[in-house]
Amino acid sequence: MHPTLFTFGYEGLTIEAFVARLQAAQVKTVVDVRELPLSRKKGFSKTAFCAALSAHGIAYLHAPALSCPKPIRSQYKADGNWQTYTRDFLKYIQTQDASLRELVKIAQATPACLVCFESDYSTCHRTYVARAARQLGGPTVMHLTAKTAMPDLGFQQAA
Repeated sequence: MHPTLFTFGYEGLTIEAFVARLQAAQVKTVVDVRELPLSRKKGFSKTAFCAALSAHGIAYLHAPALSCPKPIRSQYKADGNWQTYTRDFLKYIQTQDASLRELVKIAQATPACLVCFESDYSTCHRTYVARAARQLGGPTVMHLTAKTAMPDLGFQQAA
């Protein structure tokens, strides 16, 4: 089996449903790409999230360097301009070579999943993180949803 780097957003899911979906995909390591791993949603703040994952044999790693910086998030919240957000985040992620290379190592060693809140991977920075890791030799990218897995087609289009 070839290594895969998954992405998954917990929006709309309970912690139990989220963990069950990770288990179904055979994920062994979660890489949390939220800047601040806090959530109003029960079970998804760092300590509780880590405990829930650990109880099911899934390792947890917080990677704040792979999050979207607050100024970029704030600008998007103010203007809703996805093109500007994308441009600014892609510029930022290019400065995170060491963190991306560490992600590639993790994803090549274990079935890993980038986790954030947003359910729609096409409007979440985790997709750009996964693609940046892929460009550095990382595994194929698959986006998990509550019921399915979608291959990332953006990397092939950009290649």
